[in-house]
Amino acid sequence: MPLSHKPLHRQVIVITGASSGIGLATARMAAKRGAKVVLVARNGEALETIRSEIEASGGHAIAVTADVGERREVEAVAAAAVSAFGGFDTWVNNAGLTIYGRLWEVSDADHERLLRTNLWGTVLGSLVAVDHLRKGGGTLINVGSLGSDLAFPLQGMYCASKHAIKGFTDTLRMELLEEDAPVSVTLVKPASIDTPLPQHARNYTESEPKLPPPVYRPEEVANAILHAAVHPVRDVYVGGGAKALASFKEFAPGAYDALAPLVTSFQKRNERPRDPAGSLHSAKPDGRTRGDHPGFVMPSSAYTRMSLHPVSTTAVALGLAGIAIVAGLGARGGRR
Repeated sequence: MPLSHKPLHRQVIVITGASSGIGLATARMAAKRGAKVVLVARNGEALETIRSEIEASGGHAIAVTADVGERREVEAVAAAAVSAFGGFDTWVNNAGLTIYGRLWEVSDADHERLLRTNLWGTVLGSLVAVDHLRKGGGTLINVGSLGSDLAFPLQGMYCASKHAIKGFTDTLRMELLEEDAPVSVTLVKPASIDTPLPQHARNYTESEPKLPPPVYRPEEVANAILHAAVHPVRDVYVGGGAKALASFKEFAPGAYDALAPLVTSFQKRNERPRDPAGSLHSAKPDGRTRGDHPGFVMPSSAYTRMSLHPVSTTAVALGLAGIAIVAGLGARGGRR
């Protein structure tokens, strides 16, 4: 069935991983645009600070401390949204962690913890959300990664989790379509985003980790997420670099694999690790949208903006082409 979602200012949006990075940027932007927000993360103290900030600015938000890898805690998030706001219209599965280290160096416990948050958290959040949304309609948005389409060394299990999220999301979308459920499902695939993710990572390497370029601002992902909350879209790459790299790997996989040493070097700073344990097993102080990436951060992505508005982009392109043709004809006429 054709899907039509509420305008953002009439929506209730659940956002996991809302205490920092993409989740926090999305929560702030959603509240500023009038949406009611359900903030979800393990760090209850950080969430309460963010909730107070939103309320002080005239917005509406509740904070729910939860580990998304536990079903009963995810169900408690949905129940809190129903209790506070009567339900929810969009659910964003954004909570995620990473590990820097060779696959054979990482402990089984660390691998399992990452998968429980990244993959199992997305699975549980999706199933709990869809159980509610299939009754009244709405949007499910899963935050994957460029790592959903390609792999890179030192973050092997992170890439595995994001590949799995893509497969799960695509299957869930098909099953919802099969029963004609009024739920749109979007997979957002960001390139490297300047968030505290590297500082929160479990780190097995001898260096402080960083993000491989190109790197974009978290607000660019937040804008794409909130667009998908209102306008159903299947997949969104955030950052033209993400689309370019995915296309390169698809058409020249061997050549991409040969870049492994370069990709590895791009993920290491020339300094010792600051906090090798990170926040994999326990929440650390949060409340920051941006990380401290040492290189250039792209302020926006023209590719993503155009992909979200293809009709208007085509109209502009045709208009510019028309102006060029008229100008060309005028010049030819003048020469005659």
